[in-house]
Amino acid sequence: MNAWEAVLLGLVQGLTEFLPVSSSAHLRIVGELIGSSDPGAAFTAITQIGTETAVLLYFRRDIATICRAWWRAVRGENGTDWRARMGKGDHHAAMAWFIALGSIPIVVLGLLFQDAIEASLRNLYITAFMLAAFALLLGLADRVGAKKRTLDELTPRQAVGFGLAQALALVPGVSRSGGTITAGLLMGFTREAAARYSFLLAIPAVLGSGFYQLAKSVAADPVPGSPGFGATLIATLVAFVVGYLVIIAFLKIVSTFSYTPFVIYRLVLAGVVVLLLTFGVLQPLA
Repeated sequence: MNAWEAVLLGLVQGLTEFLPVSSSAHLRIVGELIGSSDPGAAFTAITQIGTETAVLLYFRRDIATICRAWWRAVRGENGTDWRARMGKGDHHAAMAWFIALGSIPIVVLGLLFQDAIEASLRNLYITAFMLAAFALLLGLADRVGAKKRTLDELTPRQAVGFGLAQALALVPGVSRSGGTITAGLLMGFTREAAARYSFLLAIPAVLGSGFYQLAKSVAADPVPGSPGFGATLIATLVAFVVGYLVIIAFLKIVSTFSYTPFVIYRLVLAGVVVLLLTFGVLQPLA
């Protein structure tokens, strides 16, 4: 992978990570179309460090408030009773526990199905199916969801629901933000609340996966044909800059408009992928 290809893939990652369109699917498709083949699950995970750094920067005040409230609760400043330590009566302290609770499904399933995630589940026929299926689910959720609840009303059961939806994004085509936003809408949360929580929930899982894959890549011998360290670094930096701008725009968009354009885009992209597979432009497994 040369520098220009790395810039392009970093741009794709930054543009699609926070939109409900599946960044891993786009990297898989674009990577093959530009002649770099499938950049791989490791490349995808590492470049996501860039986009999650953008989340840390954008939500830095929220994150600092949550961390301080959690620390006060754990130390017993809000009461020594176990419910107080778990954040009862303090929304920000509870949010920290909810994020931890919601991160468990993706960690467990990611470890259990690691081999499939890095190989067979990257089949483009599966990707096309997931793009279409979750487009319809997102459209349904946006239509029937009550859109009344705020994050102040989040419960442990709903936190697990968000977490299970996020774990589905281990399969390219689902979309981390798309899965969690769909779940949030179905549980009655507003579009903005579902989007904001999807960003916060992704932080532990994405950074954990990214640094895990980075450590593995550093420790292992280079795989022939895989993106080099320099290309991966370039893509990660580009993803950070573009991702930060996308967060700002996306939160403004979802507070005003529906998700219908994203539903249509996913369905069109799924159809295009199937056509490219049919005519041999793309291969199911690179």
